[in-house]
Amino acid sequence: MLGFSRGPKILRALVSSAVQGVSIARYVTRHPLSCNRPLAALARLIWWQLASRRHEEIEFDWIEGAKLAVRRGMAGATGNIYCGLHEFVQMAFLLHLLRPNDLFLDVGANIGSYTVLAAKVCQARAIAFEPDPETAKALFRNVSLNGIDRSVTVWNVAVGDFDGEIRFTSGLDTTNRVARAEDSAVRNVPIWRLDNLCGEISPVLLKMDVEGFEERVLAGAGRVLGSPTLIAITSEAHTARIEELLASYGFAPMFYDPHTRSLRKFTYDYAQSNTLFVREPDRVARLVASAPVRTVAGVTI
Repeated sequence: MLGFSRGPKILRALVSSAVQGVSIARYVTRHPLSCNRPLAALARLIWWQLASRRHEEIEFDWIEGAKLAVRRGMAGATGNIYCGLHEFVQMAFLLHLLRPNDLFLDVGANIGSYTVLAAKVCQARAIAFEPDPETAKALFRNVSLNGIDRSVTVWNVAVGDFDGEIRFTSGLDTTNRVARAEDSAVRNVPIWRLDNLCGEISPVLLKMDVEGFEERVLAGAGRVLGSPTLIAITSEAHTARIEELLASYGFAPMFYDPHTRSLRKFTYDYAQSNTLFVREPDRVARLVASAPVRTVAGVTI
């Protein structure tokens, strides 16, 4: 009777795994860096699924000497293994924009994929913010693995519009966030305003991936946003309030095509996972056009 009662649960688990597998395969074969080389991408997917079951952690050789220490369950990081750049447009834009010694602010760094691209590949400086203590350990691991300790500062804090403490989820990998009333697995973490952490510095690029808390991050970042060196921001959230606030500092939403290295006017009839906001578009266009050619997963960009 016990075995019979477990049968539906096992079947549901198998169906769920199959659906997830199909979803991942679809993502991999449709990704801009692998759509013309789907078999190579699927081979990397299969390799990871086998290798990650034999090893707790794998040091993945990524781009131009950069490495990532990856474990099972690290959704964004495994996307880099399968396709080269998990978030193609935003990561390619970073690779094309940043120059040696530029400063990159990585708000919501997770395990540090963007920070590694900035500091290891582009030889820029980076300040990375990751509030979850366990995820921050993986971030420190990747900074150390790539030998970029001197050019990267890691803050194990949340970023928002006040200084103090805030409830934060744990165990959700890339979707950890400031806790909501219904969340149960939470802990208190420090929260600081970006101006208190970086108010006197001169960043070139700011990336925000904070699961809907972006408005609050920007509300505590007036001096950073006003820095004349800051020419681009990528944000997972795009609300009317975010657009209005950034417009007051001279930023406008735009599209970027990494293959042609071209910027174009943003239109609201196109869904995307992140939005690029640019100030001084002519200057940005010159920088991305003159950046070195990069080879990622066998594709040049």
